Amino acid sequence: MRHLGVRAGPALVVAAALAVASLVVLPPAAQAGTPAPTYYVSVGDSYSVGLQPGLGATSGYTGYVAKKAHLTLANFGCAGATTTSIIAKVGCPNVLPHTAGVHRYPTTTQAAAAETFLRAHRGHVGLITVSIGGNDVTACAAQANPTPCVATAVVRMERNVTTLATALRAAAGTGVPIIGLTYPDVFLGAYVYPAQPPTEGTVALAADSVSAFKAFINPALKAGYAAVHGSFVDVTAATGAYTPLTKTVTVAPYGQIPAAVARVCTLTWYCAVGNIHATKSGYTLIGRLVAARYASLHK
Repeated sequence: MRHLGVRAGPALVVAAALAVASLVVLPPAAQAGTPAPTYYVSVGDSYSVGLQPGLGATSGYTGYVAKKAHLTLANFGCAGATTTSIIAKVGCPNVLPHTAGVHRYPTTTQAAAAETFLRAHRGHVGLITVSIGGNDVTACAAQANPTPCVATAVVRMERNVTTLATALRAAAGTGVPIIGLTYPDVFLGAYVYPAQPPTEGTVALAADSVSAFKAFINPALKAGYAAVHGSFVDVTAATGAYTPLTKTVTVAPYGQIPAAVARVCTLTWYCAVGNIHATKSGYTLIGRLVAARYASLHK
């Protein structure tokens, strides 16, 4: 309101402006002059939450990546997730205590929850990683001839991963790196677990698992991420799975075993207790692979 015939002087105008400004409450980041945090969004299965037997969720590879990349972790991972459940199942009954950066979503799917977060923080997301697909094919290992089972599963896997990656890309924007991962070939551990010496069947399972990753699983995953210009980290190759089984080493307590088997015994729990998850050293290796790929994308 203005009084007619009264003209405010410059000092009065400045004082009034300062009074109004004092009523505006800025966000803490704006008050401090610091930028909003840049997020690292993780989606996927139990590998994405660092599950280990007897320990539950650990910092896994996501904690390593978040620290190395100086990003704030937002983890939507769900133990037991498949490429179908991640886009179709509401909620996560297996959200584990102590999951680093955990986000819960009791009324929506994991994919939808991550997409909502990405849209809400668009422009403030530095990285997305996806670990999914392992649970789509795990059951195939129990079959006498796992190859047809895997071949069928990967058709669905590639379709679902493409759908997931496309939705994440649309929510995050074109400039955000999406890095998809595969897994160590844990079934190489069948060479020493559950029984020694290996039988003809367990040796065949170990050999078939390598072929399954190399010819079916990893190409399908890679194609799904490539559809949205995402990157793919071949953890199977990086953990030595493609080393010929004829190359052997002597390792206690197993004696002489293939070098590829010895490597997976170190990086996962399969040889010790038949558990498919990575050990601390295994998750650290995966974290290093992701961090290196992320760094290369920013050169």
